Parts: sequence; C-alpha cells; structure tokens
Amino acid sequence: MEVLHTALEILGSSLQITGLVTVMMMMIEAVNIESRGRFFSGLRRSAFGQVVFGAAIGIIPGCLGGFASVSLYTHGMLSLGALVATLIASSGDEAFVMLAMFPQKSLMIMGLLFIIATITGLCTDVVRKALKKKNLAADKACEEGFALHEKDTHHHHEEEASHSHGRHFGWKRLVLAVGISAFIVSLATGAIGHEHAGTEEEEVCCCHGHHEAEEAGGIHINLLDETWMNIVFAILSIGILGAVVFAGDHFVEEHLWRHVVCRHLPSIFAWTLGVLTLITVLTSFFDISTWVNDNTALMILLATAIGIIPESGPHLIFVTLYAAGIVPLPVLLASSISQDGHASIPLLAENRMAFFKAKAINCAVALVCGFLAYLMV
Repeated sequence: MEVLHTALEILGSSLQITGLVTVMMMMIEAVNIESRGRFFSGLRRSAFGQVVFGAAIGIIPGCLGGFASVSLYTHGMLSLGALVATLIASSGDEAFVMLAMFPQKSLMIMGLLFIIATITGLCTDVVRKALKKKNLAADKACEEGFALHEKDTHHHHEEEASHSHGRHFGWKRLVLAVGISAFIVSLATGAIGHEHAGTEEEEVCCCHGHHEAEEAGGIHINLLDETWMNIVFAILSIGILGAVVFAGDHFVEEHLWRHVVCRHLPSIFAWTLGVLTLITVLTSFFDISTWVNDNTALMILLATAIGIIPESGPHLIFVTLYAAGIVPLPVLLASSISQDGHASIPLLAENRMAFFKAKAINCAVALVCGFLAYLMV
C-alpha cells in the first residue's frame, strides 16, 4: 500500500507540473500570436539596448525568446553579446518547471540570471570590439521564424474577414477543451499536487513567522505559495480555455496542438515522471543529500557540462534535486546559466562557430558564478 501511495503521489505531482508548464507555454503562444509577431519588436539600435533586449527575451520561460534571438542574430540584427545574453538568461522549458515547483525562488533566480546575462553580454561585445572582429552573422538566414509570423498575421486577417470559415470544432479542439477543463477542476479541488521539500529550519521559521503574525493581529499570506499559485494558474487556464474555444483553427491546431501538446507535453511529462521516480527511489535507498554536500564542486562541474546539450530534459534533474532540497543553489545556478533548452539548436544548424563560442562563454560564466556562489554560501 505504501508503494502504491508513493506511486500515486509521483503521478499526481507529474500531472500537476506538466499541466502548469503546458498552460504557461500555451499562454506565451497566445500572447505572441495575438500580437501578430510584434512581441519582440522592441529591439533597440544601440549595443547596450541589444544586450538588454537579448537578456529580457531570454528570461521568458520556454524557448520562444531563444528562437527569436537566434533568428535575429542570424539575420545580423543582434550582436554576439546579445545572443550570449539570451542563452545565459534562458533556461528553456525548465523555467516553466521551476515556476511550478518553487515560484518564489525561481523569480529570484531569473532576476539573477538577467543581471549575469546583461553583464556577460556587454563584456562580450566590448572584448569583440576591442579585438576588432566582425559580427558573426550567418550567410543563410533562419527564415522559419519570420515565415511563421507572416503566416499567422495573414491567417489573422483571414479570420477577421470571415469568422465562420476560420473556426471548426474538431476533435483536437475538443480534446484540448476537455483536458484544460479537467486541469482547472483539479487545481480548484486539489485533486493533484506535489509536496514541497524543505529543511526543518525552514519549516520552523515559516511556522514561527505565521504565529508571530497571528499574535500581532495580522494575517500571514504568501502570495507565491502553492494555494495562491493554483488560483492564479486556474484563472490563466480559464483564459486559455476561452482561446481554445474561440480561436481560429490555425492557432489551435498548429500552435497549441502540434507545437505545445504533441512536441512538448509528452517529453515534459516523461522527464518529470522519470526524474521524480528516480529521485524517490534514490532517496529511499541512499543518502544522496550527504553525498551531494560532500561533492558540491563535482555537481557544479557536472551541471555545467550537461548544459552543453542543446535540449530540454536532461537539465530537469537539477531542478528536481534542488526542489527536493538535495542540491544547493550554486548547482542549479550553474545549470541554468550553461543550458538554454533547445533554443540553440537552430544556431547549431545556422552557424556552428557562433554556437561553440556562445556555449564556451556560457560554460565559463556558469563555472565562475557557480563556484563563487558555492564559496559564498
């Protein structure tokens, strides 16, 4: 019975995390398409503005900002420093998972990544300018991203001209509507959820603060705890449900179904379920926390090395280990800096030299920041 209970807890946690990630990805898809491709149109002409812009779009969870930055770079519209800033700030799909598992700390990490990304990007451009090297823009532009925006804009005008021909209630729309509705109900009822691991000291402090607030006659409310986050995501899910019901076929089938559900959802659920299962099994038989505490430096090196892989998924293990209180912040920080999901895959296809240079810079910064944080803790 205990094994079954544990298995159900792991499954429930995996379903909730996957649902939260999927809703956030759908929301960003909706915002980007509804803006008709103008979501990233705030590019500044100055070198400083480019780097800040690159870091800002890199902070956006998922690979959307990374894809946009790579596309702009290969078109010669962004500097290498701006590209590096994006890749440092970006944590790929893992950013969604961090927001779902530890929202308050993830916002702090994202802010820190933005600062590190901006400083690194500016230094990269200064060094390149000092060495008088030319901008490494690819000869062949990555046109897929721009074609997608043009198609979406064209389709948007078609729907405005004829709503009756732009929306059909097929099985994909129905499956999305039912799935999102079920997720909203689960959030409202608490049918699925995950436990937040923490140290005894953190729990004591939390309880102590709560009692102090009660004694002072105040109410202790944490707007970033799981209950409030469930309410926020339930509201966002209702908005996504409305988009599923009223949006055109192209947006529902191409962006929500083909891109989010078919491409991302299975891998996110599989990696989440696998990692949670692995962590549960390991913590049941081995004292991982003691081993990690004695080998934190090795974990920083490992996290940085795995960050070279241009793919979301393998890095999720460090997010889960941190959420479980097994690895310290320096390890997760090194992982977040060195990895960028699969945003750099188009860069690898378009300009391999730029890919290796950007990855080399990112890994160096990840090691420096990781070990500095390790020495400061």
